[in-house]
Amino acid sequence: MSYIFLGLAILSEVTATSTLKATEEFTKIFPSLIVVTGYLSSLYFMTLSLRTIPVGIVYATWSGIGIILITCAGYFFYSQRLDMPAMLGIALIIAGVGTIHLFSQNSGI
Repeated sequence: MSYIFLGLAILSEVTATSTLKATEEFTKIFPSLIVVTGYLSSLYFMTLSLRTIPVGIVYATWSGIGIILITCAGYFFYSQRLDMPAMLGIALIIAGVGTIHLFSQNSGI
């Protein structure tokens, strides 16, 4: 169940971060409400995941998967393209999160 909460935390954070640009510096009320709600729900779900998963694992997973999803959102919604060093860096993040979940005894699985 903790990984479901962590997944909800990640999706909430990605939604909030993806919507930041649409707030136009918090001058647009509806996108601003999405951002605030997204970040608050992300933190709430993250705290629920901490019941059984160590904080370092939660944060590494939350930030790593969040970076990947935000990069995809930037590509599809804002036509933001990455150069090779950026893609390599993201691949290393994926490798790091994967290593934690495959080999660490602290992953909470």
